[in-house]
Amino acid sequence: MRRLPTLCLLVALTAAAIGACTEEDDCTLATRAMMYCNLYQQDENGKYITDTISTLTVTALGTDTVIINAQQTVTDLTLPLRWAVDSTVLVFHYPDGELDTLTVSHTNTPYFLSMDCGYQVKQVITGVNYTQHLLDSIAIIDNEANVYGTENLRLYY
Repeated sequence: MRRLPTLCLLVALTAAAIGACTEEDDCTLATRAMMYCNLYQQDENGKYITDTISTLTVTALGTDTVIINAQQTVTDLTLPLRWAVDSTVLVFHYPDGELDTLTVSHTNTPYFLSMDCGYQVKQVITGVNYTQHLLDSIAIIDNEANVYGTENLRLYY
């Protein structure tokens, strides 16, 4: 009978510990940051308006990775940046067979989020280079890749 209070206390502490371990940590900040791009064109009055590409495929240069596969009616893009190196080279494949290459220079800074969520990488765009087959120019609007959908690049066609 003397062990009954100790046993009850042990069971209560175990239940509390199990309950604390099963609560999910908020790892929403641990989702992968992406680079968000919107497409624009200049109208007859010289004003920039949203542009649409009928079909677009985007691949990573030097790999067999297809990031976007024949997406229809493209007005915006969500693109990953490489974590292991300081530049990402993407190839845009247009319906007429033309190609444009986009090289994004960026810094990668890992930081610890939590024991459950692990590490995240902060990526900051430092510059862009590109070919101009169909692409006219690019403007960097916000240089930090993010998980919120904030526009990083404007692609002008």
